[in-house]
Amino acid sequence: MKGYALTVALPKGRLFEKAYRALTSAGLDLPQPQDKRAMFFEKGDLALLLLRNADVPTYVDLGIADLGVVGKDNLVEAGRELYEPVDLGFGACRVSLIRRPEDHGPIRRLASKYPHIAELWLEQKGLSADVIKLHGNVELAALAGLADAVVDVVETGTTLKKAGLEEREVILKSTARLVVNKPALKLKAGRIRPLIERLREG
Repeated sequence: MKGYALTVALPKGRLFEKAYRALTSAGLDLPQPQDKRAMFFEKGDLALLLLRNADVPTYVDLGIADLGVVGKDNLVEAGRELYEPVDLGFGACRVSLIRRPEDHGPIRRLASKYPHIAELWLEQKGLSADVIKLHGNVELAALAGLADAVVDVVETGTTLKKAGLEEREVILKSTARLVVNKPALKLKAGRIRPLIERLREG
């Protein structure tokens, strides 16, 4: 964003606190969001955007934000060409193939909040299936017979077991990543590169 030395995009929700702490510990004097329902905050020459995790790659790629923090799952799903210099190590989860225990036949329909990742997995396996994008409870698609399998985020697997589903294959391991807009890396190298180094050390 114009007029700011740096504009930072952080995800709302479970990644926010650790992302905010990591960047401030590395020397960024970010504004402290008082109202988590608001989306824009400023302090001095820094601006902070609070976004849905899935939207962070788009804002950084299109130059609205200079850098951001996003889960690897959402980064891969977005398919954006971003510089990804630091694995921050927190927010660990995995994107997995999930089925009912009794289902062992071919997958003809696959439901997911991550249709791009699902399609990449099908391509890698040499399989062909209809991919259905869902926004809500993906596990229900398998339980109700909407899909032969689902691709979804798993943290501990407890919820799956309670629902009577099985994690069959880990497709992608995910942690929070620092992502940087490529033109900003050149234009604002004096601010961004030292930050990257401090995050790598910390």
